[in-house]
Amino acid sequence: MRQLLDRQAMQAEECSRGSLPARRGGPRPRPEPREFDIRIDRRGTWYYQGSPINRKELVCLFASVLRREEDGSYWLETPVERGRIEVEDAPFLAVEMWWRHCDCGDGSAPKQCLTFRTNLDEIVTANAEHPIRVHLCPVTREPQPYVTIRPGLEAKLSRAVFYELVALGQTEMVDGREMLGVWSEGVFFPIDEVAGLDQAAE
Repeated sequence: MRQLLDRQAMQAEECSRGSLPARRGGPRPRPEPREFDIRIDRRGTWYYQGSPINRKELVCLFASVLRREEDGSYWLETPVERGRIEVEDAPFLAVEMWWRHCDCGDGSAPKQCLTFRTNLDEIVTANAEHPIRVHLCPVTREPQPYVTIRPGLEAKLSRAVFYELVALGQTEMVDGREMLGVWSEGVFFPIDEVAGLDQAAE
């Protein structure tokens, strides 16, 4: 793990100087899996051996090799090392949202796009490839909103961003139910059933 940290630190320096060497040779065999003592907490902070990783450039490099398996586990994978890490909730946090008018959809949907910035400065626009989903607690109906950043990897919306999202909400009929949700790039993303919101407000 220390070797991985050192290599990633060197790559961070080389990237900043624009001197990262090109890869050579053919495909390499997949490295043997290991356990890395890395954890991402619910606020999107990365820890190594219990201490926060304070270098953002290093965290961004780690995030660039982050993968998620079909069983839900998270892995860091480079050509030479592969290790499992712990993610408490989602690996990223959406900390900012922009609304803009756009020429999208088939004319029946509002022409608006919602774009999100993560705590690691990745930017995605919600659409069919980057859907917004809201998980509702079955007991309290407390929402947990997410947007897909890369396949299998999501960012949880911060509370402030979620409030902005709800403020843009519109009601639509989905499978015979009246749903509150938002449009982006011609796709409607449900937030909650209107009847459930009325019940929670009582």
